Amino acid sequence: MLPRISVVKKIKKVRIVPGCISCGSCEAICPSVFVVTDVARVIDAADPNTESEMVREAADMCPVSVIQVDEEIE
Repeated sequence: MLPRISVVKKIKKVRIVPGCISCGSCEAICPSVFVVTDVARVIDAADPNTESEMVREAADMCPVSVIQVDEEIE
C-alpha cells in the first residue's frame, strides 16, 4: 500500500468580484478578513492563510459567488 500524500493549499489571493449584494455572510463567517460596508471587501492587512478554512467557507457560502480564492499548492 502506498503512503498517503497530503496536499497543502496556500491561499495566494482573495478578492471580491463585482456583484456583491452586501448580505454580510462573509463578514459573519470571517470578520478578520472581510468587512461589509456598501459592498464586501477584503481587509488589506489581513492574512487569509491564518483563517484559510473560514475564508474558503465564506466563499462557499456567498449567495452570489463573488468571493474568489486563488490557491497554490505548497
